Amino acid sequence: MSSGTTIVKAYLDAMEARDLAGARARLAPGFAMTFPGGARFANLEELIAWAKPRYRWVKKRYDRFDEVPAATPGGDAVVYCYGTLYGEWPDGDAFEGIRFIDRFTIRGDKLADQNVWNDIAEVQAQAG
Repeated sequence: MSSGTTIVKAYLDAMEARDLAGARARLAPGFAMTFPGGARFANLEELIAWAKPRYRWVKKRYDRFDEVPAATPGGDAVVYCYGTLYGEWPDGDAFEGIRFIDRFTIRGDKLADQNVWNDIAEVQAQAG
């Protein structure tokens, strides 16, 4: 695993475990997240509050990580993470196989931003 991928995986693992201190330790000053629908967050607590009515819990199964190294020394690297989501809806019903892509910008050895795309809204709409 490359260093950028290692940083991303450690952050995602900490988030799944709700180890917010461990996740926060991997974030650069000014870290920002953008989730489907244009939802933007500046801290992890905002993200958790936003997600709470959407699902009870969610985890990721990874298909692959693609890393684009910095073009210049000291520049930003980019890591893409692909896979599927599984978890439970608020009513307790299970879900799985929902596609996602996360894009992270890495500055030095910290995460500068995260952009998330997934099919949760489409799956919920089809379910009724």
